[in-house]
Amino acid sequence: MKRYKNCSLLRHNTFGIDCQCDEFVIFESIDDAMSLAKEQRISVEDKCEYLLLGGGSNLLLTHDFKGKVITPSKRFDVEESLARDEANAIYLRCWAGTCFDDVVAYAVSHGYCGMENLSLIPGECGASAVQNIGAYGTEIKDMLYNIEAVDLSTGKVVSIWPVDCQYGYRQSRFKHEWKDRFIITHVTYKLSTKFTPCLNYGNLQKVLDEQRISESELTPQILRNIIIDIRRSKLPDPAVLGNAGSFFMNPMVDKNKLENLKKKFPNIKYFEVDVATLGAEVAAMTNRMGRKVYKIPAGWMIDHCGWKGKRVGNVGVYDKQALVLVNYGGASGQDVVNLMRAIQKDVFDTFGVSIIPEVNIK
Repeated sequence: MKRYKNCSLLRHNTFGIDCQCDEFVIFESIDDAMSLAKEQRISVEDKCEYLLLGGGSNLLLTHDFKGKVITPSKRFDVEESLARDEANAIYLRCWAGTCFDDVVAYAVSHGYCGMENLSLIPGECGASAVQNIGAYGTEIKDMLYNIEAVDLSTGKVVSIWPVDCQYGYRQSRFKHEWKDRFIITHVTYKLSTKFTPCLNYGNLQKVLDEQRISESELTPQILRNIIIDIRRSKLPDPAVLGNAGSFFMNPMVDKNKLENLKKKFPNIKYFEVDVATLGAEVAAMTNRMGRKVYKIPAGWMIDHCGWKGKRVGNVGVYDKQALVLVNYGGASGQDVVNLMRAIQKDVFDTFGVSIIPEVNIK
């Protein structure tokens, strides 16, 4: 375990916000996580705050953190195992601090399929289970097998199953009632040696047609390369331009709201959502399952309101993707928050729809 006092978090968040914490702690094993849990139970009486941090790719810091930041060591640590009673299945048990895209690259190179559409998503394996990361019609919940963690309230090692996590669109219990309760140490993904490409999202099929690649010729590596090219064409490199990827979630509306919007905005973009994939999230929104729900791309609405490519001081909206807010250098977290609120107001005033940040604001 490594500890650093009065540590800058500048290199630990992809937005490039220069804030500090009182102590920065890197745990390197399950035993380290258990020791930290013991410390936290002792320090509860002192009201010592703590923040569980992955790679900082989904985080916006707005002030110095008066407490302890806890993060896993950064290393590639993947264990393979075969399914005993299921053909084609392969399990990858990954250390929480393993770069997620390194796991995708590893899986593709070994012929383990299912992760291709999640290529180049920033962050670490531990955070993938918290955020339910997703892209191009695929979500991590569909390949999560098991999550290992240390419960900070008890200090015990626990095994958490995806069915108990209440996964929804960029949501899980880890972001709500379980927030900052568990130190995730390992995540196990269940993949397949059989390639079944998911191509029914965005412009994937269009790209294949343009490159004259038939589905019979498609391989996991080709699909990964296509996904990487698309993402690089739309999203800025955090090493060059500070950002946290997609800043806002796509809002969901019911059929009546959509029909009213279509009357005012005939060119509005939308797509129907399978309510079975959203669970309690849809139940909370509609109060009755089975009702049709539609997502409207937040980027389309932001672009329609004229924000795409607009700069306000040291922050702005990326000129190739309106969902991405960027730090041009020297911005504070509050600068980003002010931009976020201005965009939210414009979208609500125009469409009567609230857009919610996907990024964790601290």
